[in-house]
Amino acid sequence: MGLKEAYIMKFLVSVIWFLLFAKLFFFWIWLWQLKECHLGRFLAHFETQAARKFLFSFKGFRFPKLTKKIIAISFSGIIFESLILFLFFSLSDIWFYFLLLILLLLAPIISSIIVLAIQIPTGFAVKKILMDAEKKRKNFKDLLVIGITGSYGKTSVKEFLGEILSQKFNILKTEKNINAEIGIAKTILEELKPEHQILIAEIGAYERGKIKEVCQILKPKIGILTGIGEQHLSTFSSQENIINAKFELIESLPEDGVAIFNGDNELIILNLKFQISKIQIKNQKLCSVAEKLDIWAENMQVEKEFILFRAFSKDGDWADFKVNLLGSQNVINILLAAVCVKELGMRLQEISNACLKIRPEQGGMKFLRKKSPVVLDASYSANFNGVMADLEYLKLYQGKKVIIMPCLIELNGVAKEIHRKIGRKIAKVCDLAIITTADYFEEIKQDSPKIILIENPNEIIEKIKEFKNRADVILLEGRLPKAVVNFF
Repeated sequence: MGLKEAYIMKFLVSVIWFLLFAKLFFFWIWLWQLKECHLGRFLAHFETQAARKFLFSFKGFRFPKLTKKIIAISFSGIIFESLILFLFFSLSDIWFYFLLLILLLLAPIISSIIVLAIQIPTGFAVKKILMDAEKKRKNFKDLLVIGITGSYGKTSVKEFLGEILSQKFNILKTEKNINAEIGIAKTILEELKPEHQILIAEIGAYERGKIKEVCQILKPKIGILTGIGEQHLSTFSSQENIINAKFELIESLPEDGVAIFNGDNELIILNLKFQISKIQIKNQKLCSVAEKLDIWAENMQVEKEFILFRAFSKDGDWADFKVNLLGSQNVINILLAAVCVKELGMRLQEISNACLKIRPEQGGMKFLRKKSPVVLDASYSANFNGVMADLEYLKLYQGKKVIIMPCLIELNGVAKEIHRKIGRKIAKVCDLAIITTADYFEEIKQDSPKIILIENPNEIIEKIKEFKNRADVILLEGRLPKAVVNFF
């Protein structure tokens, strides 16, 4: 091969390498963005078989959502690629091709280094945003802030509170998928206005200290702890860390504040007496569907399209509720919202009337279709408590019952036992379960012929076409391929 031909070959290989590396690079920054640039969540992702399969991601294409940070990371990646080609092009052909191949193999590490490097300057920008939000919040001295946290149920409680309180107050609430410190800070900076009377903030975390940090900005007066479970155990490292992190909200409340707890959650009740020394407030409220606490429910009736119950309060107040929500798990979340609203002067009958405007999707599950077959969408997210509650709801249907779900993630050492429990419940309730990821499939299956693994979206669609009778019901649970959800 002549010099001219060798040069052309080198140039063509450079173009192909540039495109291949860019494809890999964008996949990895997409994954980092998906995990909110949190190292613990990013590493926990590799507990899954799907992550290990796509380690080099030559199949398919992923592109991150454009933000200022992603633009900076992308620009850095392009500069890196260009510099590599410029520096390596003069090398001998063998070394040139060899080094390009090595860099392709190292793309996950290189991409991650660039992401983490960009985190340093963006960290200063985030601190500035948090400080600005705290400064602005201090100017709203009459603003009442309600903070909500927990391993599950916090989005639903926030949505219920927003719907109820908006009937009487001018409220602002964080959007559905915003619960981290930066999102909450931006909500304050961009959306909080002098006319707002109440701010309702959902607060999430993947490690200890984050909820406390958010509370230093928000200064909540009312705190709601919806429940404690194993969610994000991989990033918290231990159940004790999860418990302590969730109680940071309660510890941040002022002496004249209100702490509201799910009295049916075992981990809350077991740890409340140990946490009590850290809690300075006296006004503590417990909600229950099983016991007569500060507020409780009786005469519960769960129908396919709504729930009925009578709520009672220790002060003698009571009202009948009919709420357009799917599943009995929503009753405790309505009670958590109700006891909060009662503290602001509304009676249970007013709250019941306001609940008539609540929509199914605000409770985490909605209808995609109502017949031939019935299709239920609970694909926003999944946790153990939610899966078990949704499976219990399926028992209302007379036809064949199908659940499509992935294995749950970030459960660390309890993952196998959690999936065994899910598998046992599926075996009792469902005629078919399609599991879309292989991570804990054996634990879910437990030799049940009704539980199968299908990872290909097209094959899943073909399988569920068999269920077309009017009374059949299909539950879409957890993060599923878009093709499957969009099929309906």
